[in-house]
Amino acid sequence: MQLLFSVLILALVFPALFLPVDLQAQSAPLPPGTSAPDQPTIQAQASPLAQPEAAIDAKNYDKARGLLDAYLSTNPGDARALFDRGYCDDAQGKTQTAENYYRRAIVADPKLFEARLALGLLLAQAGSEEAQTQIEMAVTLEPNPPSPAAKAQAYRTLAKLVRESDPDAAKQALLEALKLSPETASDTLLTAEIAEAEGDKDIAEQAYRRVLKVDPQSSAATAGLVHLLMEEKRYSDAEPLLKAALTRDPDDPALNTQYAALLGAEGKMDEAVAALEKLHRLQPQDRSIGVMLADAYMQTENYEKADSVYADLLVSAPNDAALASARGVVLIREQKYAQALELFQRAVKIKQDDSDAWGGIALAASNTHQYSLVVEALTMRSKLASETPATYFLWATAYDNLHQKKQSVEYYQLFLKSALGKFPDEEWQAKQRLAILEK
Repeated sequence: MQLLFSVLILALVFPALFLPVDLQAQSAPLPPGTSAPDQPTIQAQASPLAQPEAAIDAKNYDKARGLLDAYLSTNPGDARALFDRGYCDDAQGKTQTAENYYRRAIVADPKLFEARLALGLLLAQAGSEEAQTQIEMAVTLEPNPPSPAAKAQAYRTLAKLVRESDPDAAKQALLEALKLSPETASDTLLTAEIAEAEGDKDIAEQAYRRVLKVDPQSSAATAGLVHLLMEEKRYSDAEPLLKAALTRDPDDPALNTQYAALLGAEGKMDEAVAALEKLHRLQPQDRSIGVMLADAYMQTENYEKADSVYADLLVSAPNDAALASARGVVLIREQKYAQALELFQRAVKIKQDDSDAWGGIALAASNTHQYSLVVEALTMRSKLASETPATYFLWATAYDNLHQKKQSVEYYQLFLKSALGKFPDEEWQAKQRLAILEK
């Protein structure tokens, strides 16, 4: 039965690794009235904010904070002062209070470009979906004082945020940015990522290679190009790129992860396991690395080690349905059916529409002779996914053991029609049972 049911539950899907997006909140424009390297100093000496903004310009954030607090005590609705105050906290890593001040600035003046952009950058850094909304608002507004560089930054940020969900919008945003400031290597890299998201692999490859021609040590461009080459199964082209990058930066997690994936794709599983074990030692709580290592252990039939990795990951993420289900698969391979059943049941409590976990429950329940539970689990699974030879066989044997002759005959017949000689042991069993049941 092992061959048959490996088809049912071993195809678990985990999130892919993505290239990091450089969306740093503190790359937001300086507050109005302060200077930046690429724009002239504009000092409004008559403004009550001249002194605190001069302190911000000098990176004396504690002094600026004190002056701004005093001013805001009597002018709590001054949008510019609220933005300045948030900028001080943002510069010193106090992101929660910075966010609060930026939001207050937007309430006071919804058209304040600087606050919209700064809040959007802060939210993007935290992975919040609201970041896109704030940046989309920012690109409709104008900086004060005028700053083409700041407006271009807003467009570039928008392009990065939507490059996968809406590549056309990302392309347009990048074009708007290039109207305001010169093209950079980062723009070429972003062009490659947008092209890849659109499925234009030739353009993406050309752009990645242009970046590497200018900056041969660009880890992001190397990772992007390697990812593209691996998708096309051009492993011999990808391997020298990765090895050269790892020579420069042997402990880079993204590069090592790609190298392990490349080795696995080439069938060099022992080397892949060694590479992943090194990564796992460096980052024991990283879910993606742990999942890759456990999968490599599964492929080399080292189920005990795979189980240990999943058990450790579940300690820090007990409500991760995919991890629970994945560990259940390992336990099935170890023939620890009762423990596997508990994990699959945990998974469906967290994520009720997990068809693989419902299939796992059916398989584990069948092996622990809980045939009513098999029928219950398969009924739930049938609402989410199509039947397979494995599920037909589970239906048949469950009904057979529950002495429901009509249903068992029906499912044995459906199994034989779909199996097509791929599962000889189970097909022999089905034929034997039909010969008895149809007498």
